Amino acid sequence: MSSEFIKKVKKIDFVILGVLLGLHLISTLAVYSATSSTTLEGLYKNNLIYFVAFFLLMIFMSLLDYRPLVERFSPIMYGFGILLLILLLLTGKKVNGSIRWIHIGSFEFQPSELVKVFLIFYLAKWLSRREGESLRFIRDVIPACIISLFPAALVYKQPDMGTAIILVGICLGMLWIANIPAKQFVIGISLIVFAIVQTTVLYFTKFELLSTLLKPHQLGRIQTFLDPVNSPDGGWHVVNSMTAIGSGQLVGKGYINGHYVHEGFIPYVYSDSIFVVIGEEFGFLGSSVLLLLYIVLIYRLVEIAMKCTDIKGAYIIVGVISMIFAQVFENIAMHIGMMPLTGISLPFVSYGGSSLLINMALIGVAQSVKIHQNRFGFID
Repeated sequence: MSSEFIKKVKKIDFVILGVLLGLHLISTLAVYSATSSTTLEGLYKNNLIYFVAFFLLMIFMSLLDYRPLVERFSPIMYGFGILLLILLLLTGKKVNGSIRWIHIGSFEFQPSELVKVFLIFYLAKWLSRREGESLRFIRDVIPACIISLFPAALVYKQPDMGTAIILVGICLGMLWIANIPAKQFVIGISLIVFAIVQTTVLYFTKFELLSTLLKPHQLGRIQTFLDPVNSPDGGWHVVNSMTAIGSGQLVGKGYINGHYVHEGFIPYVYSDSIFVVIGEEFGFLGSSVLLLLYIVLIYRLVEIAMKCTDIKGAYIIVGVISMIFAQVFENIAMHIGMMPLTGISLPFVSYGGSSLLINMALIGVAQSVKIHQNRFGFID
């Protein structure tokens, strides 16, 4: 082994690797519990295979220099991602009410997961043009919003509101760290809050008007969030999730002893709803351990960003942090009645090849940012 390779390996953040192992241990236990005595029994084995394969990919991405990916190829990757989303809408098949997957033989993947990576890379390149100077509204902020909202709109069209929200969250996080004027940021957040409040007011005061402005599935999501008990569209999912998590109390009902999990009250309990397994069977303490692992992961990523000597690298890290934070918050919030129910996975824990692949690859890129520079500049 060359001294350069050994030097790079030594710079890997092993705390992050430990956190990933902890998250996967929780994932495997939860997937095993969720699928035991069902037709999906044994799915945890696939989960282990995915993790090992993508862990190796993450190590490879860590040792690969991230800079050419951002500087030379990010516009091409972004354009390719947009093309995939358009082709998906034009030629994709609807499954469970949405068009999200591209099928190539027996292999299938979700283009919106790739777009998260491409968006982070391209926004990092775009925003770094100012080299940390305050962003200009017309020349910088508006184009960055268009870069982000265009793929978000295509994803929302599938429909996939959950991933669309994640893309918007990535944009907001990266704009903030790229030195957007506080006034502009506050105005943007205020407009989002105003839209949410106005929609809520219309729901309770002028429901017929709101029903003419929104599509049936969009109205159903809002109704499930605001009035889950009386909602005909998924309200039972939210109510049962909240009941299951609450029934776990402090220490949970015990491993593989979840009543709601194993009696079919919660759909997709091994993937999008996996937090319900943790909440019911491991209780508040188990859920707290899970959240603590996410906090440690985000803390270590923040440390890498703060020590970063390359502004593009710092922006990439913030994009990864924004994605993880938004996805964790959204997944957990929708199962405890704080957000509308959407199809979004819990990072590193939910079963799913596409999601785990992208999350592990991005952690690899974050590690690459740490490895390929020091406080004096870049490692050659």
